[in-house]
Formats: sequence, structure tokens, C-alpha cells
Amino acid sequence: MAHDCSIPVLADGVYEFDARGVAKRFRHAAIFGALSALRPGETMRFCNDHNPLPLLAQIAQHFGTGIKVAYVSQEPGEIIIDFHVAT
Repeated sequence: MAHDCSIPVLADGVYEFDARGVAKRFRHAAIFGALSALRPGETMRFCNDHNPLPLLAQIAQHFGTGIKVAYVSQEPGEIIIDFHVAT
């Protein structure tokens, strides 16, 4: 069964962020704001229409090892990545 980013969070401490609905000029600022709002042990499940390699590099540079990145799905038009804040 495919993941549907429109479905609310299914687990405690996991928060959905569907970037496809955010205007491109605001996406990175919104994503960094959301990541900064997470507490240790929480996860942001990120949905996008493409693989955000430049964004991942920026996140690694800004947060270092404080954010763990794990791909959940890499379907065409729907990339899902979990960003987990280290405890």
C-alpha cells in the first residue's frame, strides 16, 4: 500500500510535512522552521515531488549529526523522508 501524505500522523512524535503544498520560494524556510521546532526524539515525515538533494546538503550543513535522514519511499512524484532529531 502506498503512503498517502494527506493522512494525519499515525504515530506519536511523527509529524507530517507535505512540501508539495508550499510555494517553492518559501519551501526551504518552512522546512528549516519545522525542523527547528522539533524536540529530541521527534520525527518530521517529509513528502516532496522530487528528491531534494540540495536541501539534504543544506540540512546536513546546518544541523550536522543532530538530524538523522531516512528514506521511507522513493516513488516517482512522491519522495518520503523521515527527519529524526537525535536524542
